[in-house]
Amino acid sequence: MHNAIEVELFGIPRSRAGVAKTTAQGERLGEVLGDLEARFPGLAESCIEGGQLKPGYVCNVGGQRFVTDPQLPLAAGDVVLLLSADAGG
Repeated sequence: MHNAIEVELFGIPRSRAGVAKTTAQGERLGEVLGDLEARFPGLAESCIEGGQLKPGYVCNVGGQRFVTDPQLPLAAGDVVLLLSADAGG
């Protein structure tokens, strides 16, 4: 059974998906990104391809670390933020 991961979107990912928050299924970051890619075509077009972030995008897990590795394990209760690598800067 896959974990339900809370996902928050900022900047371009938010505008492409049309939502600020959602949940996605997955045990690893790549599975969560793949779920988002399948459900939000605009997000896939701009930010995600084949379960991986396109250049210029990054995820933050739990407000503590920035990641791009699709193999990163995620646990129930994790919050993933998807944003442009230059957001806020």
